[in-house]
Amino acid sequence: MNILITGAHGFIARNLIHVLQSKELSFLQPLKLYTYDRRDAIEDLKEYLTDCDFIIHLAGVNRPQKAQEYEEGNKGFTQFICDELIQHRNTCPILMTSSIQAVLDNDYGRSKRAAENCLRSLWQKNGNKIYLYRLPNVYGKWCRPDYNSVVATWCYHLARNQDIQIHDEQKEITLCYIDDVITEILNCLQGKATVADESDFYKVEPTTRCRLSELRNILYSFKNEQQNLTLPNQTAFVKKLYATYLSYLPQENLSYSLTMHQDARGSFTEMFHMDTYGQVSVNVLHPGIVKGNHWHMSKNEKYVVVAGEGNVKLRNLYDDDHKLLTYHLSANKMEVVDIPPGYLHCIENTGTQDMVVIIWANEVFDETYPDTYYKEV
Repeated sequence: MNILITGAHGFIARNLIHVLQSKELSFLQPLKLYTYDRRDAIEDLKEYLTDCDFIIHLAGVNRPQKAQEYEEGNKGFTQFICDELIQHRNTCPILMTSSIQAVLDNDYGRSKRAAENCLRSLWQKNGNKIYLYRLPNVYGKWCRPDYNSVVATWCYHLARNQDIQIHDEQKEITLCYIDDVITEILNCLQGKATVADESDFYKVEPTTRCRLSELRNILYSFKNEQQNLTLPNQTAFVKKLYATYLSYLPQENLSYSLTMHQDARGSFTEMFHMDTYGQVSVNVLHPGIVKGNHWHMSKNEKYVVVAGEGNVKLRNLYDDDHKLLTYHLSANKMEVVDIPPGYLHCIENTGTQDMVVIIWANEVFDETYPDTYYKEV
């Protein structure tokens, strides 16, 4: 399949092109990509339009210096594509990303509606199958900040400890994630486009409706996670926002130090805190060292040895015989030992090198209620 992508240097196109170049998509093989941006030669575009099997029309103007550029960049450029296809009798399908603002009576909205109508006319005259998507606010990696995306703008500034501006906290916006847009485009290429409820439009799913104040609060919660180690609750929406926020971190801020609590036995380091999923820590034991010798009322844990070897020992306080359970763990054969509440437990390094244990606990450690009761196993 020969695919032409317009607006090739734009946000959506960059993501799409990398996916198409990186994935072995059997339904597209062999694949040839034609890419066009306004900085490229128009003669190249004319050549592509004679040979392409599918057009993904992502080009458009949304922040011009003059209002007339809306008409030229949206309707005018789309009409040029349609005229070339008709001239060369190319009946390939064409997907165009329009905007939810096409319903508005302003220069931008009118120009996007006019571009949509150009494609409808193409379908009637030339038989090209058309896929019209009125996209809401799209967010994700590589979106240009301080341009037309509030998510990109706020993520960029918060990641640099700069203030963000909000004029109407109650204003609601509809958002969709770049990966979901790319997935829908791939579905469309396979003839599996998602039909919208109205007219001849198609849609990207899912979308999220939220107030600007809610969006701001979520993004602010990411700001100090490197200091307090708290990872966000991974709802579907927050997961996508968090991935987006991380993509705007300055490169010098991609790494950060953890606090190691060291003594003669080794070290203990908290890695991540998760409000609803507990915490992850790293426990290092020198050879011959035993740690633990305690039990919990409700807290439960999972142990995995990732370096060295040793024993995890448990006794169920409820059993009258207090039977000793011993599990030998080694990095050569990784396995998990569950530590239920009500079990005395300890871990011992039986090897000749440091033993490194990854520990997940179902709750973040609370100094006011540690739920830890010491007793020899």
